[in-house]
Amino acid sequence: MKSIAVIYCCLLLISCTNQSETSLTKTILLEEVKNNHTTADWYVPLRTAVTGLTAEQADWKDSVGTHSIRELLSHVLFWNEKILRAYRGEPALSFNGDNESTFTKLDNVDWKEAINRLDSVQIQWEQAVAQATEQQLKDGGSEIASMLSHMAYHTGQIVYIRKRNGWWKSAQGVE
Repeated sequence: MKSIAVIYCCLLLISCTNQSETSLTKTILLEEVKNNHTTADWYVPLRTAVTGLTAEQADWKDSVGTHSIRELLSHVLFWNEKILRAYRGEPALSFNGDNESTFTKLDNVDWKEAINRLDSVQIQWEQAVAQATEQQLKDGGSEIASMLSHMAYHTGQIVYIRKRNGWWKSAQGVE
């Protein structure tokens, strides 16, 4: 009888652990989706990094051929939307395999519209993660985490460009 009770407790613990891991994964991913988009935490969210910029500032490039803020936003937006569509099982965005082409997708888009598109895709990511099943998190959680790291990396580049040009206020997040 004692051994049955021990086995029952072990099975109960295992079933609770799996549920806790899924819940923890969802909690962490959802928090990071929000941190990357609008919630300041350890780093500046992308929405803050692009807020208050003019179209001219977004298009500024230095003499060494680095990407502009608009190009960086275009690249992040392309990949976040592409991964979102794949996650949902929707038709993929057209992509010829040339990553450099992802930096020019917003060339003919109004700057404010570009930011609105960013907000739309990131809100959809928040909803997708909040509603994710255990299997979806198991299948796609790693790719979502990689996407968020990619987004944070390029957000840092945007903040650097702004700081370099005197377009950044320390009240926005980092000094």
